[in-house]
Amino acid sequence: MDKAKRMRIAIIGGTGDLGSGLAMRWARAGHEVVIGSRDAARAAERAAAFGRTAGATITGTDNASAAGQGEIVALTVPYASHAATLASIRDHLDGKILIDVTVPLVPPRVRIVQLPEGGSLARAVQAGLGEGVRVVSAFQNVAAAHLAALDHAIDCDVLVCGNDKEARETVIALAADAGMRAWHAGRIDNSAVAEGLTSILIFLNGTYGFDGAGIRITGTPGAAGRGGDRAGGPAGGPPTS
Repeated sequence: MDKAKRMRIAIIGGTGDLGSGLAMRWARAGHEVVIGSRDAARAAERAAAFGRTAGATITGTDNASAAGQGEIVALTVPYASHAATLASIRDHLDGKILIDVTVPLVPPRVRIVQLPEGGSLARAVQAGLGEGVRVVSAFQNVAAAHLAALDHAIDCDVLVCGNDKEARETVIALAADAGMRAWHAGRIDNSAVAEGLTSILIFLNGTYGFDGAGIRITGTPGAAGRGGDRAGGPAGGPPTS
């Protein structure tokens, strides 16, 4: 799997479990990471602690300032905070890749798929922001606790959806830097599958006692897939759709 070039990554909601896990893994891989929070002081304090754990430098500030600093922005907030947080950083996203990790979970019924009107949260985000922002949906099906345990080998795959092939390729490389195998999974509309899978995985965790169930893509990519015509993977070219 190819590694991403060194990038400035802003993680909005980076004080939470999922955001902090990505922050530590990307910082440890050599990326410049800033985490955002509604409270700049809290973000700075938590960033210093995460940096000590990762053995790397992580900075923290308010959400809007963090988004302004990042060339790539990852949105990792709970669904209930998603709309307001996105509105607060919208002016800092033009021309950038926005990795939307948010899952439309509606407590207390988090074991039941509850996709928003239109069928996909990420699809609605792309439609609302316009083509000036390259929205990529990824990382919804990875257990936050596994990300935060930096020595834990992530035993699941990541589905990466987005309308821009190069943006998807960038996120696949970032996934590799964080110790994960990721796959091109098509246009942003297909994010509905990853978003819905999270509720199923939560159900499986509770029913069978899994410690963070995930998904794996089986099989071996063929020669055609490596050219990007029918399939794609972490080592191959992007598909045509």
